[in-house]
Amino acid sequence: MTLFIDGDAFPNLLKPIVLRAVERLALPTIVVANKKITIGRSPHIGYRIVDQGADEADYRIVALCEAGDLVITADILLADRVIEKGAHAIDHRGERYTPDNIKQHLAMRNLMESIRESGEMTKGPKPFSQKDARAFADSLNAVLQANA
Repeated sequence: MTLFIDGDAFPNLLKPIVLRAVERLALPTIVVANKKITIGRSPHIGYRIVDQGADEADYRIVALCEAGDLVITADILLADRVIEKGAHAIDHRGERYTPDNIKQHLAMRNLMESIRESGEMTKGPKPFSQKDARAFADSLNAVLQANA
């Protein structure tokens, strides 16, 4: 298994959690972003900087990941694409995207986008918290243990 991190907007609270898991398991990890993002120093972590553009990091992750890999992303469209390839996906708050729930997440995303495009004001996500970081750590450990 290779761990891929969609580095754009990756919460700082999660960096030490990921670094500990990478080091503990000697897990090959690739951070993909359109600017320099540092998770930490480790011989197991590689960094790929892609061109500026909304989906450039997503395209690279989809091109590189394979069945059985794990992708950390808050981008539901990216999660859908990697799940189609047989990879696993979790978001920054610990939500695990699966073949059973990804279409529901996509439908909700598309509905909210349609509401925003109609001019309706919607609330953004709640601020990222320690509770979210714990949920992420639990989800990350569950996926890693299940695929060890």
